[in-house]
Amino acid sequence: MVRLRFAPSPTGNVHIGTLRTALFNFIIAKKLGGKLILRIEDTDKKREVGGSVDNLLKVMKWIGVEFDEGPHIAGEFGPYTQSQRFDMYKEYYIGLINEEKAYYCFCSPERLDIVRTEQQANKQAPRYDKHCRNLNPEEVQKKLKNNESYVIRQKMPEQCEIKVHDKLRGEICFHADDLEDQVLIKSDTTPTYQFANVVDDHLMQVSLVVRGEEWIPSLPKNILLYKAFGWTPPEFIHLPLILNKNGGKLSKRQGDVAVEDFRSKGYLKDTLINFCALQGWHPREEGKEIYSLNEIIDKFEINDIGISGAIFDTDKLDYLNGYYIRQLDSDNLTNICLPYLKENIQKTTNKKKQTIEYAKKVVVLEQERLKKLSEIGELTEFFFSDTLKYEPTLLIWKKSTKEETKNNLRQLYDTLKLIAEDNWTKDNLKEQIVSYIKEKEGKIGDYLWPMRASLTGKSASPDPFEVAEVLGKEESIKRILDGINLL
Repeated sequence: MVRLRFAPSPTGNVHIGTLRTALFNFIIAKKLGGKLILRIEDTDKKREVGGSVDNLLKVMKWIGVEFDEGPHIAGEFGPYTQSQRFDMYKEYYIGLINEEKAYYCFCSPERLDIVRTEQQANKQAPRYDKHCRNLNPEEVQKKLKNNESYVIRQKMPEQCEIKVHDKLRGEICFHADDLEDQVLIKSDTTPTYQFANVVDDHLMQVSLVVRGEEWIPSLPKNILLYKAFGWTPPEFIHLPLILNKNGGKLSKRQGDVAVEDFRSKGYLKDTLINFCALQGWHPREEGKEIYSLNEIIDKFEINDIGISGAIFDTDKLDYLNGYYIRQLDSDNLTNICLPYLKENIQKTTNKKKQTIEYAKKVVVLEQERLKKLSEIGELTEFFFSDTLKYEPTLLIWKKSTKEETKNNLRQLYDTLKLIAEDNWTKDNLKEQIVSYIKEKEGKIGDYLWPMRASLTGKSASPDPFEVAEVLGKEESIKRILDGINLL
């Protein structure tokens, strides 16, 4: 059975790239009938952010990524948090030292800084100069007895080519001279990420590693460490980078990249699943972009993952979100929009406008225009306002004059007053008003534009008859009269 792992570091919010990696691991595990492990890699305590693990679990639960083993689930390969596994690592690094595949390095940080400075001055790549690699055993023991600070480094091969394999890219070659003797154990005796990662993957019987392309430079280091232990390495898949529209790596400097931010703005989980899956996966059905999670799992093939960078297109994200919003039933949509309507509802003194029934009418009217839920507050503010504020010029359509506009609004006011409350529907309002305008041989825009503007106070809004239906007769008549008085 294939075993995969998702192994994030608890360093803050969940990056959209992290979600993409978790999602691909989950999809592949489901597709292949395998197991997915959650492992928290917290070896770097300086970067750890409190609450990150709980937040991660909440995000994964919301999205629907399920784990078979992890710190929150029982499993036979635990603990699943690296800081709880430190006692396990000693026998492995001591074994490497005894086999002369690793060594104690006593170089001080000050010496390493001097070496790097000299290398940079000589236009050389900064890397460890192997100063302690060939210390004789007596000297090593003496330094250990004197409690000199040390790290443990791996002895990398020299002057040879290192070939590794990625399931998407095939064989990748690295030259040993480009690899420094990597640190396996830090001076405080805690393992580095690279060391703990390999040991844990082996002990947890991970057979397929799916991670981002940025980890390809680590692949030869990983493989050499597996070989040093005499272990069979897992297979590797490196997902393509997620790039911004300019082709650079997606980062916080260019805007939101945290899943929590997207969720708070009102992007739906189905949207993020669909969007993230398409960040690297190229389904064989041409022209189809909408996929549920079950459809993705069903149609997913590893060979359909690309290696070119995936462009993070916010327009595409908004398009997908708008689609999924339009699929929601009115009750569900209203319920998830309420937090974004709270401020509008709190501002009105009108009891009718504070009801769920009124909110539902407003939400349904804006459903077709919504790209993200957070827009609903601004888009619908005029529905909840007790008094609209706008410039009189907004009421005037193109070449109409102020007096013509005022006269047209007055005619609309008189006509609308005659329509019974029971017949106050968008269809009947449209039939009555349009018929009246045609009888007067007037221009539609000269009437409907000021009607829309007086009802909404906006230059862009839904159809005026739909707005009037939601507002009701009393409120609609009042707002048109306010428009007349403003002119």
